[in-house]
Amino acid sequence: MNQQPSSAFIAASWAALLIGAIAYNVGLWNATMALNEKGYYFTILMYGLFSAISVQKSVRDRQEGIPVTNLYYGLSWVSTLLAILLLIVGLWNATLTASEKGFYGMSFMLSLFAAIAVQKNTRDAQTVTKAANQP
Repeated sequence: MNQQPSSAFIAASWAALLIGAIAYNVGLWNATMALNEKGYYFTILMYGLFSAISVQKSVRDRQEGIPVTNLYYGLSWVSTLLAILLLIVGLWNATLTASEKGFYGMSFMLSLFAAIAVQKNTRDAQTVTKAANQP
C-alpha cells in the first residue's frame, strides 16, 4: 500500500522548507533588533523544526507498530506546541510592525509544515525502497 511520493511533491516540500527557513533567516539578518533577540528567534526556529520532525516520526512509528514511549510521544507534541507558543509570545511582545510579525509567523509555520512533509517523503521513499529490496 505504500507509494513512492511524486517527484513534484518532494520538490515542492523541499522548496517550501528552504523558502520558509531562508526567508525567516534573511528577515532576522536584516532586522534592527539586538543580537540576543535574533538568537532567540533563530533558536525558536531550530527548536520548532526539530520538534515537528520528531512529532512526525513518532506518529509514523506508532502507525507502523514501532514502539514509541508515551513520554517521548508526549514530549514531541509539547515541544512543538511550546515552540509555536514561544514564537507567539516573542512576537506579541516585540517592537516590530504588524507586517514583520506576520512575516515571521508565516515563514515559521511554513518551515514547520514543510519539515514534516520532507520527513514524510523521506520515510515513504525509504519504506518503498525497503519493500522493493525484500524477496
